[in-house]
Amino acid sequence: MAEQQGQAAEDAVMTRIGQIAMLQHAGDQEEARERFAALWEEIGPDGDPLHRCTLAHYMADTQQDPAEELRWDLLALEAADSLTDDRVAAHHASLAVRGFYPSLHLNLAADYARLGRPDTARDHLRQARARVGALADDGYGWLVLRGIERLERELAVEADDGAADSAQGTVGRPRAEGEAGGA
Repeated sequence: MAEQQGQAAEDAVMTRIGQIAMLQHAGDQEEARERFAALWEEIGPDGDPLHRCTLAHYMADTQQDPAEELRWDLLALEAADSLTDDRVAAHHASLAVRGFYPSLHLNLAADYARLGRPDTARDHLRQARARVGALADDGYGWLVLRGIERLERELAVEADDGAADSAQGTVGRPRAEGEAGGA
């Protein structure tokens, strides 16, 4: 009986996270951020890893500051690292922890790219790419795979642009007409 009550409480937390995520997806980022923060305080840093991973994953998307988004995405990854397949399956039988990692690493790659750290972004993209086999062949799996491919293309273009700038003797700024080596 106590075990059933504990499971019901855990389900209640996931339900609350889902309800707040609906606010977020409806565009109310500020309210979602405030509610996620309050729920994070309730869960605590040592709370259920599934709750922490899920909440941090959504909380990251409410952040306006890329450094804060990175912080929350790192918290989601840290929580995923302490998750077990048994815990995840208790929430939903079709889930496995390994399926979380492509998305978590894609989010981290995007964070690092926005923060001007393309090498670290590429490292996380490689980790995401290495784990895509864990994704189902469904809409979510395709979404994550397309996100990985898009960011790979963006970082490749930036790398090509940086190499061209470097070869011209500048990094990150086009040469002005009349400048040495300019047009």
